[in-house]
Amino acid sequence: MSDKLSELRQKAMALPLLSGVYIMKNKSREIIYIGKAKKLRNRVSQYFGSQNNHNEKVRRMVASVQDFEYIITDSEFEALILECSLIKQHTPKYNILLKDDKGYSYIKVSGDKWQRIFCALQKDDENARYIGPYNSGFLVKQAVEEANSVFMLPTCNRRFPEDFGKGRPCLNFHIKKCCAPCTGKVKLSDYNAKVQMALSFLSGGSTQTLKELTSQMNEAAENLEFERAAALRDSINAIKRLSDKQKVIRSDVKDQDVIAYFSDGNKGCFEVFRFEGGRLCDRREIPVDAFSEPEAAMEEFITSFYSSGNSIPKQITLESPAESRELLERYLSEKKGSRVYITVPQKGEQKKLAQMCRQNAAEYVAQQSGRTGRELSVLQELSELLGLDKIPEYIESYDISNHAGAENVAGMVVYKNGKPLKKAYKRFKIKTFVGQDDYASMNEVLRRRIEEYFLHKDEGEGFGRLPDLILLDGGQGQVNAVRPLWQEFGLNVPLFGMVKDDRHRTRAIASGDGEIAISPHKRVFNFVSSIQDEVHRFAIGYHKERSSKAMLKSSLTDIPGIGKERAKVLLTHFRTLKNIRNAELKELMMAPKMTKSAALAVYRYFHPADQQE
Repeated sequence: MSDKLSELRQKAMALPLLSGVYIMKNKSREIIYIGKAKKLRNRVSQYFGSQNNHNEKVRRMVASVQDFEYIITDSEFEALILECSLIKQHTPKYNILLKDDKGYSYIKVSGDKWQRIFCALQKDDENARYIGPYNSGFLVKQAVEEANSVFMLPTCNRRFPEDFGKGRPCLNFHIKKCCAPCTGKVKLSDYNAKVQMALSFLSGGSTQTLKELTSQMNEAAENLEFERAAALRDSINAIKRLSDKQKVIRSDVKDQDVIAYFSDGNKGCFEVFRFEGGRLCDRREIPVDAFSEPEAAMEEFITSFYSSGNSIPKQITLESPAESRELLERYLSEKKGSRVYITVPQKGEQKKLAQMCRQNAAEYVAQQSGRTGRELSVLQELSELLGLDKIPEYIESYDISNHAGAENVAGMVVYKNGKPLKKAYKRFKIKTFVGQDDYASMNEVLRRRIEEYFLHKDEGEGFGRLPDLILLDGGQGQVNAVRPLWQEFGLNVPLFGMVKDDRHRTRAIASGDGEIAISPHKRVFNFVSSIQDEVHRFAIGYHKERSSKAMLKSSLTDIPGIGKERAKVLLTHFRTLKNIRNAELKELMMAPKMTKSAALAVYRYFHPADQQE
């Protein structure tokens, strides 16, 4: 610990055990972080203790702290209000800062004869007509996309009538999402009628539009305008399909926000779903650095988000808990002027909405690192289940395979970002003893693995990197047989076993001190099962390969004049025992290290009926 850190910790230990706000400053006396605490001494002293318990963001902040100040308050609630006020006033670098970037969006209708419908952020075209403004850019964009799709309006860059007949219709025409005016076969009056129906849909909603379209379809059918009636019928069916799709993201609570946080240990993201009238009307992704204390981060985010001008709904649903939930409810209720409820649902539709929100946050973080949200989400669940400090991006798994102690081998498989990394797979032949001892075998394999790490750690790849997690195919005995190696070599890698049931199926994860049930966690269960199946397949495949070669060698060494060396050369040259059996005498004589007498002995061994010849 540096002298400055020791000095700051000593000062922090002198703070009172009272609620208040602490203010961190750098060398230039600039405020870089503001926080609140129920007990100032306990909270502030944590920053200046062991830095191993902090993530990278906190370590950077602590390294920049030159001094800190504090303000005592009468209650934790007053500390929360003061903290929000000071953050808004000073905008410290390491606090979650959300700008009030809520602009206005418009529905733009182009001013030419062949009108187009767009989503726009500014009124920058004097010839166009604008409908709005609207608060939610997400809602406007979604509605315009829906209208263009339902009424088969073009969204390409072609100009009409200049580009009539200049190219084939695009894919949207073939999947019935565009009427293809580019062909020159669509009447302007019919096209403009579609535009008007789309604008009616945007202004009146799907229910009113369905009534109008149904009436027009019936009228067209009575007038024997069957083509027009069929086109109207297709639009009606498209709106109904759209309505069914929207039910997936509807809420039983008319007005609420759903908030979730996801982090892969390096980057994080807050996702906000906003519902009005039970329908998803807006969503926001706010990227942030990873936090070592998610509950405190959730509280800080909520206070910042609703202090930035965002309207406060009656209900806020969280995917994971926030620190001081009651204080947040009181703070937001006073700010809104009516009761606000904060819930963390454990089951039902609200739980599914919260999980969907978290999945979207995971997808955003995954895209930043070239992964999929599903893979990242299951790794996060595994990390939480095992109590890991970070998401296990690089996993190694080991299994032992032998038959009554013969051909004792091991296999190592690697999963990177939730996917098998087959180029990193390794095979081991047990060298230090003969016989069957799975515990000693696993100990030997992991010892060799660690020794290879120290030889290649400067390379940072393959054996030159340590995994984030090791999974052994076995229970507590396997884990306890290997765990002393970490103390011996001074390493710290999470180590667990994969326990099977009587039917050789994954049942639980062994920690050495007990078992962790994984069956209730479906995605984690499937993921761990796939790892266990893969490492077992790889290890037993290597064992069968060595056993087969051993059997081949033993059958060849039964031939007079053929020892282990010549048997090995024959197998290498002919590749299989079948090829050796079918080889002519001349071919055997031409093989490396073979004499005429040795070749004749091999030929006679496999062709006893040709002895006289």
